[in-house]
Amino acid sequence: MEQLDRLKIKLGVSLGDTDEDNLLNLYLEDAENEILELTHLDKIPSNLLSTQIDLAIIMYNKQGIEGQTSHSEGGISRSFEEGIPESIMKKIRSARRLPR
Repeated sequence: MEQLDRLKIKLGVSLGDTDEDNLLNLYLEDAENEILELTHLDKIPSNLLSTQIDLAIIMYNKQGIEGQTSHSEGGISRSFEEGIPESIMKKIRSARRLPR
């Protein structure tokens, strides 16, 4: 199964719905670039493919609220974690190599 299909399933988007494919692919590319930059690798190892999807989901969920750290409306308050969550960073650090 391709990464785009996995991302769509996790987001609850029908595999036949192609309306957001370009956007979802951009988030997958951004997540890949972030992982490669942090690990100093040329290719994402197979054990970080699910991490790529997790990062893409975070990016997707934050669209429209970029830069906000908290939001209150109608008595409901939300706070947003800045950067990459520690649970994801642990996985990325496990594959990290020294810079070349």
